[in-house]
Amino acid sequence: MIHQKKILRKLWFDGRNGTTNYFLLFLAMTNFILITYNFLIEDNIIFNNLLSNMWVYAIIFATLYFPTSILIGKWHTNTQLSVDTTMKMNRDPIYAKMIRTLLDVQTGKASQEEIQEFRTEMEKIEKGNID
Repeated sequence: MIHQKKILRKLWFDGRNGTTNYFLLFLAMTNFILITYNFLIEDNIIFNNLLSNMWVYAIIFATLYFPTSILIGKWHTNTQLSVDTTMKMNRDPIYAKMIRTLLDVQTGKASQEEIQEFRTEMEKIEKGNID
């Protein structure tokens, strides 16, 4: 049975992910469009003649923004993500315990209890039964 405390922590984790990955993106884009339109286009005669309607500006912005963000995201995935992952793994105590246990198994230093505990934890992760 999952404890109440863990359910709340999982819900908190899901809420943070939803906020940072979706809501904040939408709010930041809306904020950017409103501010740039108000300060850059609305008061500028040249830009105002070209983009007199904020909806036209928002559509042009979104049309340029999404392909650019996809290209930057692809670059990040291909170049920077491996560095980020390595940095996180080097500071992860669970990852360190897994590697230590594997080394102990290879060198014969791990007890049967440690090996069984490690196997049980890996099976939980594989099945998605992480508490």
